[in-house]
Amino acid sequence: MTQTPSESRWAELSDDVLESVEASRKQAIDAVRKFVDQVGGEVSDESRRKNVIDAALDLTEELVTGRIEFVRSVVRSAGQAVGGK
Repeated sequence: MTQTPSESRWAELSDDVLESVEASRKQAIDAVRKFVDQVGGEVSDESRRKNVIDAALDLTEELVTGRIEFVRSVVRSAGQAVGGK
C-alpha cells in the first residue's frame, strides 16, 4: 500500500513529535537528578531534604504532563487538519 505525500509527511511529523516528547522526558529526569544531587549535599536535615525533593518531583511531573498534553493537542489538531475530520 502506497502512502500519499500528506500521509508520508504526517508519519514523519508523528515521529518528530514522539522524539521531542522523549527528549523532554529525558531532560526532565536529568534535571531532577541534578537537583537531587545538589539538595542532598546542601540540606542536612533528611526530612526537610525529602520535602524539597518531593516538591521538585511534583513540579517536574506537572511540567512534563503539561508538555505532553500540549503535544497531544497539537497532534490532534494537525491530524484533524490533514484528515479533514
